[in-house]
Amino acid sequence: MIEIVKPALQHLPSYKAALESGWSPDNVRLLEATREQLAAIEEDPVAFLASLDDPQAKGPPIALPDGTTVARLPGFRRWIWDGEAAGSIGFRWQTGTSALPSHVLGHIGYSVVPWKRGRGYATEALRLMLEEARAVGLDYVEVTAKPGNPASQKVITANGGRLVERFFEDAAYGGAESLRFRIEL
Repeated sequence: MIEIVKPALQHLPSYKAALESGWSPDNVRLLEATREQLAAIEEDPVAFLASLDDPQAKGPPIALPDGTTVARLPGFRRWIWDGEAAGSIGFRWQTGTSALPSHVLGHIGYSVVPWKRGRGYATEALRLMLEEARAVGLDYVEVTAKPGNPASQKVITANGGRLVERFFEDAAYGGAESLRFRIEL
């Protein structure tokens, strides 16, 4: 059985070990994000954990992959947990609306460690995160997946997602083709 847990000191050694194995919780920035997280854990583990939970968007601006910065949205990250770190799932939103700015690819993003993929972990983690989305009052969430990633598409559709558009990502992300799914809440 898996759960999504708020990042905490007791879970940090397992999460850090997953990072050290080469896994990245960020499907866009990949190993750059892994290195940044490992450095932040080394520098101040408590501050690192606090940075993952920001529902009031009090943290610093966000750096996009092309180096531009944008205002932080309310959001938080949870760790996918089965007795050890199995992945990460994040949720972000704009207060007062279900819509997102164009530079935000989706409300929810997730990554499962390679050695636990194919077990339904992402599907269950997304289902659990949808409860969080309902709790902040959203009418729907949008989740994106690459056309060549049928596993992620299956996770989204298993949670009620329907394809709403093929689009090209914001230039800050390289302008690659992507699929946008909507899950009504």
